[in-house]
Amino acid sequence: MLKIRNACPTVRKTMTCLARFGISLDQSLLDSFDKLIAGKGYVNRSEAIRDMIRNALVEDQVERTDNTPTVGTVTLVYDHHTRDLSDRLTEHQHSHHNAIVSALHVHLDAHHCLEVIVARGTAVQVKRLADELIGTKGVKHGKLVLTTVGAETG
Repeated sequence: MLKIRNACPTVRKTMTCLARFGISLDQSLLDSFDKLIAGKGYVNRSEAIRDMIRNALVEDQVERTDNTPTVGTVTLVYDHHTRDLSDRLTEHQHSHHNAIVSALHVHLDAHHCLEVIVARGTAVQVKRLADELIGTKGVKHGKLVLTTVGAETG
């Protein structure tokens, strides 16, 4: 069992309490991590680890609670020559007009389009909308990226 002790017994509400902890890693794993975070522009390990923890908390919250307020991007790639596909995708978006925040349409080449749709709602609502759009016949590839609406995760 993980033992947790309160490193900040009494802190004013305007101050953030920072806790320090140590971890043991294989040196080659640490070297790989340092290369990874340097490539991403982190100036220190603490910032990278904080971001990793926040990302894990957001993913856990979205996966475990269907009523979590979320915002998501649905990315679609499709051939616009596919019969009625553009109209069907537009109709899906209009039928969910309360959830759709914005849409971006990009012509990738003479045949293929990229559509990025920003949607807001509970996790279950945004996932359902994404499934409908991605599952539309003729969509070649689709992906949903969900996050919480900004409630503090720590």
